[in-house]
Formats: sequence, C-alpha cells, structure tokens
Amino acid sequence: MANQSSLNIGARLDRLPNSQWHIKMWLVTAFALLVCWSNGIGGAVQNILLNEIHWLEPGSQLLAMWSTTYTAGQLFGALLGGPIGDKIGRKKSILLYEIIHIIAMLGGAVSPNVYVLYVFRLLQGLALGALLVVLFAGFTEYVPGRNRGTWSSRTSFIGNWAHPVCNGIALVIVGTGISYGMNWRIQFMIPSILSIIASMLIAKKFPESPRWLESQGRYEEAEAIMSKIEKDIEASLGKPLPPVTEAPKEVKQLPYSALFKGKLLRRTIVGSFVLIGMNTIQYTLMNWMPSMLKSMGFDTSQSQFMTMFGLFGAPFGIFIASLIMDKLPRRVLGVGLLVGMAVLGIITGQQTSQGGLILWTFLLNTVIYMYVCYASAVYVPEMWPTSAKLSGSGFSNAMGRVSNIFFPFLVTYVANSVGAGGVFILISIVAVIIAVSILVLGVETRGESVEEIGNVD
Repeated sequence: MANQSSLNIGARLDRLPNSQWHIKMWLVTAFALLVCWSNGIGGAVQNILLNEIHWLEPGSQLLAMWSTTYTAGQLFGALLGGPIGDKIGRKKSILLYEIIHIIAMLGGAVSPNVYVLYVFRLLQGLALGALLVVLFAGFTEYVPGRNRGTWSSRTSFIGNWAHPVCNGIALVIVGTGISYGMNWRIQFMIPSILSIIASMLIAKKFPESPRWLESQGRYEEAEAIMSKIEKDIEASLGKPLPPVTEAPKEVKQLPYSALFKGKLLRRTIVGSFVLIGMNTIQYTLMNWMPSMLKSMGFDTSQSQFMTMFGLFGAPFGIFIASLIMDKLPRRVLGVGLLVGMAVLGIITGQQTSQGGLILWTFLLNTVIYMYVCYASAVYVPEMWPTSAKLSGSGFSNAMGRVSNIFFPFLVTYVANSVGAGGVFILISIVAVIIAVSILVLGVETRGESVEEIGNVD
C-alpha cells in the first residue's frame, strides 16, 4: 500500500499545467452553481406574493421573514453541511445537497399557501447553504495554487449569471400573459429541472478530491484518482507532465475544535466578517430591490426590468474580478472593493429617475459582485487546511448569515421610516465596518498551495 509521504498529492496537483481536465472541472462546477437559483428568484417571487397575489402584506413580520427564513436555512445548512462534507467527501456531499435542494424547489412550486411555502423556503436555504460551501470550497482542492483565484473567479463568473438569467426568465414569463399565481411556481420548476441535469453531470464527471482522500488516510483511492488525472492530462497535452519538485508536506487530520484556537481562530473570525459583509449587502439588494422600486412609484413590470438590468452588473463585475484576482493581495482587494461599495451606495441612494437608478445600480452591483466573487469563491474557501476546509468555510458562511436573519427587519424599518435611499446608506455603513475588519484581521493566501495554507503550526 502507498504511504502518505509518497503520494504528495498537493504538489502533484499544483504542478499540473492548465488543461482540458481543469476546464471540465470548472464547467461542471460552474453549471451546478448557475442553475441552483432558489436564492436568485427570491426578489421576483417576493414581488409577486406581495404586490400581485397578496400572500404577503407591506410592513408585515411575515414579509420580513421571507428573507429571514431562507437565511436561517442557509445558516444551518452551512453549519451542518461543512462537517458532513469533510466526513463523507466532496462528491457525495454535492449530490446529497443537490437532491435535497431539488425536492425543496419542487415542493415550493406546488405549495398551497404561504405557510407551506415557508417550510420549503427554509429547506431550500438549508440545502443551498450546504451546497454552496462544498462547491466553492471543494473546487479549490482541484486547481493549482498559482492561479487558484482565477479559476475560482471563473467559476463564480458562470454561477452568478443565475441572477440576471432567472430575473430575465421572470420578465419573459410576465410578458407571456401567464397568471401571477402560476408565474412564481414556474420560476421554481425551471431550476429544479436544470439541477437534475447538473446532478447527473456531477455523478458522471466529477471525481472525488484526491487531496481529501489523502487527508483521510485513503491512500490507494487517492493514488488511483490522481494517477488517472495525470494520465488524462498527459494524453490531452501530448507530452509528459513536468516533474514534481516540491517535497511532500504533512497532511493533518484536524478536529472541528481546531477552528476556534491558534492561527485558525483568526481565520475563522476574518472569514465570518468577510461573509457578513457579503450577505447583508448582496441579499438586501437581491431580495428588496423590486419592492423598493415599487415603493418609489414604478410598477411591477418596470421594477422587474430595472432589477434585471442592474443585476447584469453581477457577471460584469465577476469577469473583472477574474482578471485581477491573482494580481493583487487579498487584503488590498477586499478593502478596496468595500470602500467602492460604500461610495456607490451613497450615490445610488440619491437617484430618483429611472435612468439614474439603472446606471448607478448597475455600477453598484458590479462592485458588489466583484466582492461576492472575492469573498465566497476565493478568499474564504481557500484559507483552510484540507481536512477542515468545508467545516471552516461552512462555519464562516453560517456566521455570515446570522446577521442576515436580523438584518431584513432593520431594512424593513429603514425603508418604511426613511425610504429607499436610507437602505443604500445602510449598505454603505456595513461596507465600511467590514473593510476595517479585513484591514486589521486579514490573512494573505494569494499564490500559496493548499498544503502551505494548511500549515497552521
């Protein structure tokens, strides 16, 4: 049987040149992210439930709980999904969470009333919270440290087309004349079908992480998968692979408690702050923008169009992020993006015309989604040792969502008492607070191997 030191999985993966195998892994992961959009349709569905079929009422606690219920599910999904993924592996956990998410979306589509819908809304959040952790964090184990940020940004680029795409589909459905009572149900059915296709691709094309297998002491399985990867890439390139030049590094099996002491504690704290900023800012705009525009006098069709156009800033921002992610230190990039959000949030809040709102919302979304890519796809997923990667990323995701359970109540209060402009100012305040946190507590991971990052002694 092979021994741990002879496998040297990390160095073998890191020395691999970019290849068709990497592209395949990227496309499968990105497609799975693209079609799991129960979060992306949150604002469009809420808009219909509130303004068209009146399952929700303005200013009600039930309305505020629309986001809170989903976020609570994501919180527990991240908390439970991370340790489960570290226990059963990347591939099995992805398929498990996909199946739960598909069932939850189909259940939401056939809900007879808002209370049953809220039960499935909670389950949707739970499944997606776990799924996002394993897709983003797990993917970092397959790509080289030298350009890990670029590959992860590309994955986020494809995945975050979900928001403009699903809002565009919602706009098309409105234009077909289908009743609003059926409209929102169809919006749940479409990603369910696409996620079934994604699950089939993962089952067939996605190998288990050899890094994870090595960390579990399953050396024969790790060697078999690693050897196949090397042979496939050699065949596609038509030439021998470069030699392994790095000495093996110790691969440790860390307990969950390791997240809360020593060097990992600092990462747990900064990862949580980074994702608090992402969740409160991103989900406020995503879920509340249609309703805020409605309160400013725009009808349902206009608000849906403006929201969709603004959300095209998401893929544009992530495309820019993919070009610069591995060129700037992680702390510098994070602080710069948050300061940019703060400034743009104040400017956007002063707009009253449709053209001005579209332009500045687009620019604000561009910077926000550069930060989303930085936070959720790159910085937080890459800062953990392999054996605790999903647990660390999951805990940070969970803490990032805790604030979002309560934040919608604050947004509701500000929107009702100050108006839509006050919500944008609130976004700016949050951005400044998180920027200071990264500046003080941030750690640098750019260009480091997974094994070097995992050396926490």
